[in-house]
Parts: sequence; C-alpha cells; structure tokens
Amino acid sequence: MKKILILGVRGVPASHGGFETFAEYLCLYLVDKGWSVTVYCQEDGAGNVYQSEWRGIKRIHIPIKNTGPLGTIVFDFKSVLHSLRHEGVFLTLGYNTAIFNLFHRLAGKVNIINMDGIEWRRQKWGFIAKAWFWLNERFGCWFGSHLVADHPRIEDHLATRVSRNKITMIPYGATHITSADEKILEEYGLIRNNYAIVIARAEPENSIFEIVKSFSSCKRNAKLCILGRYEPDVNAYHKRILDIASDEVIFVGAIFDSKIVSAFRFYARFYIHGHQVGGTNPSLVEALGAGNAVLAHDNKFNRWVAKDGALYFNDIEMADKLIGELFSSEDKINQLKESTKINFDDNFLWNDILDQYAILFERWNPH
Repeated sequence: MKKILILGVRGVPASHGGFETFAEYLCLYLVDKGWSVTVYCQEDGAGNVYQSEWRGIKRIHIPIKNTGPLGTIVFDFKSVLHSLRHEGVFLTLGYNTAIFNLFHRLAGKVNIINMDGIEWRRQKWGFIAKAWFWLNERFGCWFGSHLVADHPRIEDHLATRVSRNKITMIPYGATHITSADEKILEEYGLIRNNYAIVIARAEPENSIFEIVKSFSSCKRNAKLCILGRYEPDVNAYHKRILDIASDEVIFVGAIFDSKIVSAFRFYARFYIHGHQVGGTNPSLVEALGAGNAVLAHDNKFNRWVAKDGALYFNDIEMADKLIGELFSSEDKINQLKESTKINFDDNFLWNDILDQYAILFERWNPH
C-alpha cells in the first residue's frame, strides 16, 4: 500500500489555520485514493505518545509540555525522530524547523517540503527569529528531497537556492461557497452587501492599521467586519488599531467555525486583503472561493492570486478612495466578482490542487 506521513502541522481535523485545513483536505483525499495516511498531532501536556484514528487517518499524538514557539520546536523535533521508524513518502509542511529534516536525509527518507512563504521577511520578527527562519529556509532547500512552492514568485525565490528541477509549484486551494446561512449576520449586526470583511492576523505586514485607518477616515454608512484576536493590553500594535477604528468597525474576534466564517465571506460586499508578503495566502484564496470582489495590497503575490478580481492599493489614501468606490459602484463589484469566479474555477479548486499533489507523491513513492 502507498504510504504517506505528514509533519509540520498541529494535527487533524483542522482547528488552527491554513496548513491544517490543507492537511485535512489532503489526508481525506488520499485515503479515498487508497493511500495509508499518518499525521503527527501536537497535544498539550505531558505523557506518552499514543495513536488514534480519524476518518481512516492514523494520528500519532505527541504530548508537549512547552507552549508557544518553543513547544512547536520540541514537537517538530520529536515528530521527526519518531517518524524515522516508518516507511513511505514524507510531507513536511513548512520549513521553520527544517534543521531537523537532516535526520530524514541521513536516514534516506523521501521528504517533500512545502516551503510556505518567506517567513524571515515578516516585520513581526526580531533579529534572532529572522536569522532562525533564514537559516532554516536554506536547511529546507538542502535537506528536502523535493520542494513545493505555493506561488510562482516563491518558486522564483527558491530557484536562487536550488535548481528549478527540485521545485514543483502547486498553489493553495479552497472550497467553492455557493450558499450560507444569512441569519448568522444578525447576531453580529451585519447586513448582506453592506459590509467589507478582513480575515487576518493582526500583524504589521498585513496592513490592518492602514485598512482600519482608511475605512475610518469618513462616515461610510456601512461596516468593516474584522476577524482575528486582538489583545490591546499586551500588544501595542493591536491597541493602535483599536484606537484608530471608527464605530463602524466591528471586531468579532477569532472565529474558527466554518459555517460562520463562510457566511461572513459569502454576504460581504467585498473582501480586503492587506498581506504584503507571502505566497498563495489561504485567506485570499478562500475569498475567491466565496466569489468575493477583492481590495488587496498591491504586490506581486496578491496580483498573481486575485488577478482581475481585485482593485489594488499601496497606501492609506488609495485604500480610502477604493473603499469608497467599491461601496458606491454596483458595476465595479459585479465586474470584480465575475473575474473572481473565472479565476477561481480555473486555478484554485481543491480537487485540481490535490490531484497535483497526488501525482507528485506517486512520482516519489519509494515502492
């Protein structure tokens, strides 16, 4: 039987973010195709490693006492060591602890690494963290049997480190949302087609402050709905955002219920994406899957993903102007939505994305 082991995520089913969602879709897809699938799962606390099964997926649970980044590093280290006893194709999601993948290399394992974004360029990290990510990006390039880039510009970046023959470009995918429960909006004081939505971590490189300031520059007679965790008492950037926000900005917190998030997306007038770095961002692709018109930060990553389904800003003044245009022009909204639909169907359907991964795994399957 064809076997695959997946490392680098908190586990399945998904509850933490883009990579976990991808891992869940991929695992279920491969199980349906007859693969034996094993996923390493991080658990809080102390205790021995144990196993369970979820929808045909073998899960290896590793309890970790440490929290935060240190806990992730310890989990990744223990996962790699435990995985060496297994055979099959290995898929590592992310390169943040790629130094440990040296063990896979030395043991002769086939390890495909999804290299994610250019983490060391993110503003939120200090010098030591940036150095750690910079080094591990190179370790991933050296120790991985093959690399996956989720965006053509990420592929270009990795090609400065290794031969292009060692890289396969496969973007992120998303579910096509065709309906949602409109009653969900009532609980949050939202009206369909009369709000814009932002779904992102509150970090400087995601332009949240710029988005909120531009939206709050005048009365909109509409809402800006922002999903994400904000802790103004411990995070100065969060406090700046909350202080600048008008009473038309709604902070609904971190929500992981897919039904609620889908309703927010589906009934939004447009989605605002402020990410300045990264590859194929999951939140942006999910907006395309919901058929959203998009207002995005103007950079090479976002332009390749959103294409003609977005308007693009590079400063607060331009964002202010385009927000006004999108709330006032039905023709512009409809034009962007039509472009989004074509783009999504052509490039980001989950089945097409997962097919590409399956073909890659077949090529590297040691049996």
